Amino acid sequence: MKLHGVLVLFITFSIASGLRCYTYFTVEPNTCTGVLTCPAGYDRCASVESEGLIVKSCLQRAECISPIKCCDKDLCNGAVPTGPGIILLLLSPALMMLFI
Repeated sequence: MKLHGVLVLFITFSIASGLRCYTYFTVEPNTCTGVLTCPAGYDRCASVESEGLIVKSCLQRAECISPIKCCDKDLCNGAVPTGPGIILLLLSPALMMLFI
């Protein structure tokens, strides 16, 4: 029962903390590591490229018009993955199963 309480608390906290988006303003693609928790009222992550300039940030839903690409999930506006790949994540439990 305690596990369910922790799960509910975690989900509530993640929803209350707001949407997280990659944010940067650069001409170099694949260099984004900045993450921003969007302020209240900003419910979309946005990405736009124009004349070689790349901008990623938080936007309001009404501001998402072409050519701006918007999405509504955490860190969905694309960047270079900074964490371990899926293979490493799957490898850990497999190794644990072998040695336990």
